[in-house]
Amino acid sequence: MENVARWDTNREFMTLREAMNRLFEDSFVGGYRQHNGSQDAEMRLPIEAYSTDRDIVVRAAVPGLKPEAVEITVEGDTLTLRGEFPRPIENVNYFIDERPWGRFSRTLQLNVPIEAGKAEAVFENGLLTLTLPKAEAVRPKVIPVKAK
Repeated sequence: MENVARWDTNREFMTLREAMNRLFEDSFVGGYRQHNGSQDAEMRLPIEAYSTDRDIVVRAAVPGLKPEAVEITVEGDTLTLRGEFPRPIENVNYFIDERPWGRFSRTLQLNVPIEAGKAEAVFENGLLTLTLPKAEAVRPKVIPVKAK
């Protein structure tokens, strides 16, 4: 009689949770850290950006940094955020090392004219919030309707 191996679904496939964990690790943790292990590469700083009637708001998590460690520039319609997370402690054996370190930058094309001179950047609990007022010319206008 021929020896038939029983198909073990637990052995053949990873669980959905394992797949999602791997996807998260590869997409976010790995993408946020050094590229290709190069110490000269810059990380791409994850951000969120949204628009209101009056402003463009950009937020980025920069835990552990001081305000002076982040450089924000606006040139024409281009916004750039740059900085550097401090290196990890040296001469230790990490068993988990998930925090980002090294230089980072992020550049955005702003599709709306802004008033750069009135921009405001605020740090609060490791979150940088940059508020860029839209130019008056592009803000929505309310036109009152008159009765005759």
